[in-house]
Amino acid sequence: MTIDTGVPMHRRAAIAATAAAVLSTGVLAAAPAHAAPSAPSAPSVSAQGAYAMNAATGKALFGKAADTELRTGSTTKIMTALVVLSQRNVDLNRKVKIKKEYTDYVIDPVTHTQRYSSANLILGDSMNVRDLLYGLLLPSGCDAAYALADTYGSGSTTAKRTKSFIAKMNAKARELGLTHTHFDSFDGVSNGKNHASPRDLAKLAGVALKNKTFKTVVGTKVKDDMKSYRPGGGTHAMSPWKNTNTLLNTYRGAIGVKTGSGPEAKFCLVFAATRNGKTVVGTVLADTSVDERLKDAKKILDYGFTQSG
Repeated sequence: MTIDTGVPMHRRAAIAATAAAVLSTGVLAAAPAHAAPSAPSAPSVSAQGAYAMNAATGKALFGKAADTELRTGSTTKIMTALVVLSQRNVDLNRKVKIKKEYTDYVIDPVTHTQRYSSANLILGDSMNVRDLLYGLLLPSGCDAAYALADTYGSGSTTAKRTKSFIAKMNAKARELGLTHTHFDSFDGVSNGKNHASPRDLAKLAGVALKNKTFKTVVGTKVKDDMKSYRPGGGTHAMSPWKNTNTLLNTYRGAIGVKTGSGPEAKFCLVFAATRNGKTVVGTVLADTSVDERLKDAKKILDYGFTQSG
């Protein structure tokens, strides 16, 4: 006898087939899976060269002309600081007298106007090495760079000592395997042979950030407690040093590192940020403007944090 179930014949056949499949396998077939979301595409940046890596693993996360040798501007001062901090038993409280050479250096001898970025060091006063590092890396003081190079170079004259210091910078680059890097100055004011690749600068920053003092300095937005010691006792008041790296104020997790600019270098930024335990370090070189280097750095960081490794 046939019982009318009210279900059409073709539907009953489908139900029967499904039941048979369940009885034989014990598993109900899953519904078709939705396609996984596609990975974000690499951003387009206006910088001539750019690179980013995972600071912990060294894995490349982004690259554009990563090994092209480009001018570095004041990002050079990352190496200046690292050479100072790499000295054996470096005394950060050591006082350095501010010489006329340092203060004159940042002033145009013809127009008597400021020609290079300055920490506004006070002639005849003394500052400790720690504060000079802040003056080097926050307002990007070329006078502070000169003072540090003269202090930590070897030789009987200022010229010989600064030349020796630049040689130490190049030796450190070789030690770190930065094969596309060469320095001809202690501050990035180039004589035509100062260059690095985006990859090299990111690697350099990654090494420098392992130094606690360096990391603290480049992560500081404003320094207003530095001491300029008068030769006869007491201190001179100084205007606060503001970090030229505005990424610290505008990107969550930003921890540094250093800006750079110049007629040949254009606009540069070595940057780093940490989110969820992952630190991304990167570089943009020869960008088109201050605003663009900041936008490019943010795009690269956003992309870097989405990448595995």
